[in-house]
Amino acid sequence: MNITETSTEGLRREYTVVIPAADLAGRVDAQLKEIGKTVRMPGFRPGKVPMSVLKQRYGQSVMGEVLDKAMSDSAGKVVEQHSLRPALQPKVEIVKFEAEGESDLEFKMIYEVLPEFEPADLSGVAIEKPVVDITDAQVDEAVGRIASGRKTSAPLTEDRPAAKGDIVVIDFDGSVDGEKRPGMKGEGHELELGSGSFIGTFEEQLEGTRAGDHRTVNVTFPEGYHAAELAGKDAVFEVDVKEVKAAVEVTIDDEFAKGLGFDDLAALKTVIRDRLGGDYTVMSRLRAKRALLDQLAELHSFEVPQGMVDIEFDQIWKRLQEELKAGDAGEDAGKDEEELRKEYRDIAIRRVRLGLVLSEIGQKNNITVAREELNQAVLAEVRRYPGQEREVFDFFKNNPQAVESLRAPVFEDKVVDFILGQVKVTEKPVSAEELMQDPDEEEAA
Repeated sequence: MNITETSTEGLRREYTVVIPAADLAGRVDAQLKEIGKTVRMPGFRPGKVPMSVLKQRYGQSVMGEVLDKAMSDSAGKVVEQHSLRPALQPKVEIVKFEAEGESDLEFKMIYEVLPEFEPADLSGVAIEKPVVDITDAQVDEAVGRIASGRKTSAPLTEDRPAAKGDIVVIDFDGSVDGEKRPGMKGEGHELELGSGSFIGTFEEQLEGTRAGDHRTVNVTFPEGYHAAELAGKDAVFEVDVKEVKAAVEVTIDDEFAKGLGFDDLAALKTVIRDRLGGDYTVMSRLRAKRALLDQLAELHSFEVPQGMVDIEFDQIWKRLQEELKAGDAGEDAGKDEEELRKEYRDIAIRRVRLGLVLSEIGQKNNITVAREELNQAVLAEVRRYPGQEREVFDFFKNNPQAVESLRAPVFEDKVVDFILGQVKVTEKPVSAEELMQDPDEEEAA
């Protein structure tokens, strides 16, 4: 085997590999002899099948196996001889080969290698970490939202039309462009006017109705509606009001809490405070992580392997297409494809570069992922699917590769936590609304 480096440009390395025909022939003959020891063919005793017959019957498939093995072995030798750190599997291009002849096998192996770089000095990095001090008012507001969702209804005590805050019992049947659509029909549906449960001005148009009234309601589905086929469409609903009721607020007391499975109202508030604290802690860390990654991105500008960028971009683009199809792409829905491709290509480059930075910092500081940490990651995934815990757990149990796919995000989080422990982090008190606001929306405000 002869290996020659033929091109070095940026992170691209190209090698020409030549394997002598005699070497290939020897490997083919050796495999055919092994086959001949056990193969059974009509007219021949076991182990006595002539080589010419074996070549005619199995030669082509054996040659394919020999070529695959030869190129695989060559890839390992190229990496070893030239001390490469491949970013991905190499591309292989056959230059010369005659399956029936006696020519040498010549092929190219094209690698992209990982960049050589030193992580930037992080001693000057300072991060602001937003934190929320949970107040009694926030807890009371959360309790109020729970109570609002458990309102009951009662007959009106006076003869009057439906008003905002009342509950109307309705039958409705909707259409778009004169065509009935799934999910646009219902009977005996209780709707609180002003709750925002239905689209547009649907609820507003039912104010002033009485039991027995019929209304034709005209509304427009939002541009970002989750069902893409309805987004931006005008709809007509024929609505029959069957009954008008008064909404009855729930009294927030110990009995209310007991109805939710708690000993008393204080116990309910304690659990809500803990949950809010957990939610705020998670979001606070995410905001600190984003701020850190933004600074890491500014501190590093090395070239990244385009093959890795292509893979990352393809994943992002596929997800974007699904969001566009579902009508969930937000402001991206109004951009042209060229603009979107450039924007998300830049995002892919940033992600790949940051991934390499975090990987390098992790390796230099001997950060690893223990088996127990992977197990905890699996349990976290299981908890994300209430009611399907057994199915999700069995999926991971029967798919070791799925478990391994969690290693990278766990490693990334460990490296981020390590860096946050090394840089200056200042806590900045903010409101719950500020903490939970999307950073992109915040910048645009």
